[in-house]
Amino acid sequence: MTRSERSALDRRCINTIRMLSVDAVQQANSGHPGMPMGAATMAFILWTRHLRHNPRNPSWPDRDRFVLSAGHASMLLYSLLFLTGYDVTLEDLEQFRQWGSRTPGHPERGRTPGVEVTTGPLGQGVGNSLGLAIAERWLAATFNRAGHEVVDHYTYVLASDGDLMEGVAAEAVSLAGTLQLGRLIVLYDSNRITLSGTTYLTFREDVGARFEASGWHVQRINGHDPDTVDEALAAARSVEGRPSLIVASTHIGFGSPNRQDTWHAHGEPLGVDEVRLTKRALEWPEDRRFYVPEDALLEFRASLDRGSELEAAWRRRMDAFAAAHPHTATQFSRVLAGHLPEDWDSQLPTFTSADGEMATRDAGGAVINALSGIVSNLIGGSADLDPSTRTAMKGRGDFQGPLVEQSDNDLPTQGTAGGVWGYNGRNIHFGLREHAMAAAITGMALHGGLIPFAATFLSFSDYMRPSLRLAALSRAHVIHIWTHDSIALGEDGPTHQPVEQLASLRALPNMMILRPSDATETVEAWRVAMQHTGGPVGIVLTRQKLPVLDRTVLGPASGLAQGAYILTDAAASSPDVILIATGSEVSVALEAHTRLVREGIQSRVVSMPSWELFERQPQDYRDAVLPPGVRARIAIEAAAPFGWERYVGLEGAIIGVRGFGASAPGPIVIREFGFTPENVVATAKARLQAQTG
Repeated sequence: MTRSERSALDRRCINTIRMLSVDAVQQANSGHPGMPMGAATMAFILWTRHLRHNPRNPSWPDRDRFVLSAGHASMLLYSLLFLTGYDVTLEDLEQFRQWGSRTPGHPERGRTPGVEVTTGPLGQGVGNSLGLAIAERWLAATFNRAGHEVVDHYTYVLASDGDLMEGVAAEAVSLAGTLQLGRLIVLYDSNRITLSGTTYLTFREDVGARFEASGWHVQRINGHDPDTVDEALAAARSVEGRPSLIVASTHIGFGSPNRQDTWHAHGEPLGVDEVRLTKRALEWPEDRRFYVPEDALLEFRASLDRGSELEAAWRRRMDAFAAAHPHTATQFSRVLAGHLPEDWDSQLPTFTSADGEMATRDAGGAVINALSGIVSNLIGGSADLDPSTRTAMKGRGDFQGPLVEQSDNDLPTQGTAGGVWGYNGRNIHFGLREHAMAAAITGMALHGGLIPFAATFLSFSDYMRPSLRLAALSRAHVIHIWTHDSIALGEDGPTHQPVEQLASLRALPNMMILRPSDATETVEAWRVAMQHTGGPVGIVLTRQKLPVLDRTVLGPASGLAQGAYILTDAAASSPDVILIATGSEVSVALEAHTRLVREGIQSRVVSMPSWELFERQPQDYRDAVLPPGVRARIAIEAAAPFGWERYVGLEGAIIGVRGFGASAPGPIVIREFGFTPENVVATAKARLQAQTG
């Protein structure tokens, strides 16, 4: 093939991506055609000349990952998936944005083969990609052996102006540079247009200079020149010690006579007339929709055989790896399959009332450190709060880049967990970046091979909310540890005391919240969290010390797996009143129960650490715990009362926090807000009297 013939074929391939995207958006009468038209050159070169992937097996472990952070350009990705031979058909493209289709408005992990992460809210894909790159480096450092590189891939991101305006992306970029993640390459489609105007209005900074200041390798190119894009990607891959940014100047809506370089091309169909004019300008058949030239399709479909050969070569490396290092290879295969070791929970700590009072964050720390010795792919960290959240894995090392240089005047280069620096360290120091932390651990989980966790104060879960939502939508197996869980925090006051967070998190579909009542329930919470793979889990823990409940006379802590269980009953018959509590308020309910029983009132205490788990139980179990005929029910939780009505009914009562907290010693705040046995007893009596009166 001559150079001119090669160039002509490239143009046909690039225009095929453009026009498939234009036709799908126009047919749906909804979508974003502009970026697919402008970024098509970069996408074509990346997917056909650099991306190591196998369309026949989208889950091949050592594939390169591609993340469309600019999820509004979803038709760009769907066109690539169809053209390169994934299980995405032309009919799927024709059903873009329709009910039940596999081509939704924004890419969704699990719905469309080849989609690595769910994107759409801008900046999130950049945050997820931080986690993908961390996962690749950790797995490589942990399992690769000399002459046996079984983990060796890149993470590519296509980002927009809007992505790089978002704070979550800025957080991720900063940490990626600090960690020297050279396998992370971001293609920045700099078209200088957003939904409502030009970036001159909102975004005049030198983005490349910002990335350079964060430790990135930066190139600036013409994003419409295939050879230049090709060379830039090759150069980026050659830089091992720094992540790379390719600032690609492009024209949004490329080829559209009246929409190119305007915000009109961003988020609305071109229109029938403009589609016709665009096809004419690009020398495309005007009367054909979803047209794919045969030679272009053959060029794209070469990815099928190339991908099969790449995977086959990797499997040969795996066979050699297994022969040379059988034990390590077995471990590697296990973590890739997402399996826990057979004895993973054999060394979990046990606690009894003889241990005295203990904060559930301390119990949680003991569990993490016990697990870290058996579950070798448990990895995570906190937003600069390890000493407070108790989440450091002692002696497991800090995840850090290998090229750190230290002079005699530098600060010590170890974190609170101790251990050596390196990519096989299991404690990640996320810094004060809650939002990127949440996005990153989602990327780590979706990469595969890791069980990631992240920790901060419950009140700061607000900083993480967009990332939590996408983790839930993706059903990512991530574990969030939120400590300092109530107004009992005390002197720090209402800025740090969570109130509405529990209700907000419980409202999130696929999110499981576990608020254990003591150290024994904390162990069970971790047992559930490690095995729950249907979405994120939040373990909510106290700073203040709590009694370790005496399980020889109370219901076993294993009841946590049912979400709610009977902790104690006054009698075998149906109770007069049911006290329902979570977390630190369970011990308050138990004290109130004792006083009620002394006065001849048949009381039951129910510990309800998880609404979500309780709702999954059979109706007969739920009725046994909360008999429908018992209308005097008191819910006790040091948080907003919103939602508890479903369990207490119209004749019950909720002892909660209406308003914000207060700055004072924790015991005083708790007392003043009514979380005392005396108030619980008085409330129970009032409910009973109202029913009989």
